[in-house]
Amino acid sequence: MQIALDAMGGDHGPEELIGGALLAVKQSSLQVTLVGNQQILQAHLDRLRSDDIGSSQIQIVHAAEVVEMGESPVDAIRKKKDSSVLVAFELVRQGLADAAVSAGNSGATMAAAVRKLGRMEHVSRPGIASIFPTLKKPVVMMDVGANVDCRPQHLFQFAVMASAFSHIFDIDRPRIGLLSIGEEVGKGNTLVKETYARLAASSLNFVGNVEGRDVFQGDVDVIVCDGFVGNICLKLSEGLAGAAMQMLKDEIMKSTAAKIGYFLARPAFRAFARRVDYAEYGGAPLLGVNGIGIICHGKSSAEAIKNAILEAAKMVEKQVNQRIIEGLAANAQDEELVI
Repeated sequence: MQIALDAMGGDHGPEELIGGALLAVKQSSLQVTLVGNQQILQAHLDRLRSDDIGSSQIQIVHAAEVVEMGESPVDAIRKKKDSSVLVAFELVRQGLADAAVSAGNSGATMAAAVRKLGRMEHVSRPGIASIFPTLKKPVVMMDVGANVDCRPQHLFQFAVMASAFSHIFDIDRPRIGLLSIGEEVGKGNTLVKETYARLAASSLNFVGNVEGRDVFQGDVDVIVCDGFVGNICLKLSEGLAGAAMQMLKDEIMKSTAAKIGYFLARPAFRAFARRVDYAEYGGAPLLGVNGIGIICHGKSSAEAIKNAILEAAKMVEKQVNQRIIEGLAANAQDEELVI
């Protein structure tokens, strides 16, 4: 299986991205295509690659341009036709790669995927899903930022697509919750109420509304919301995890007894840090396009890139896109879904 990596995106530069690619091929039989400036990538690769990495597992495809983080996604994709993110998705379009991964400009990554791969049939708007840790097992939330203004048919499609993606966790019939301000039927704004009715009438395993406090309980497998609410949830969770760790460290430093306790409990603290670290989940899948794409955090470490590459491979292995196509086709009789 071949994964294309936009090796010029991200805040840390090619070295961290290439490091992630090398970790991925060490742990699997995957092949990774690094997309970007040939000279720069080759220099980093020669320095980082160890003797146990076969030359056939890592290759480079040249792309002369880079979409910077601060650029307008639409303008950059239109003007920079030889950008690394566009070339990565072009490889997927041509069948030369099974999936593409990028830690670059997220808007440009989505625009590149839609331009090169196109939307799936019956998909009004592709969206971004994210994996959240919970008390029980990971939950998939969608959308987390691609679509800030939505209609009920969009949220319904998000439910179908996120359910298909959750099969990477070997869940046969994912439980779907709709994010709202109360569990009771009738709670929420007009969008939520109309989406509730549509989900309740479908063949999906819809269990009703879930509140914000329920997100991390792990009682559902999929949580559906619009991209405005989802992005706030995502950023709030990232900030809370970091703040909680820092507050805990501050309290530990206040007494000798607490420091001793921390020394004895270090394995538990490390396990907790891993559990809430976004790097453990790799990246956010872009769902609804005719191909596999993963959008990574701009600050992604080599570990996060490795996990994103492995996640992309698992999506291919689990035939996530085929499941999405089948799910959407089964509900396409609703005329409002096709717009």
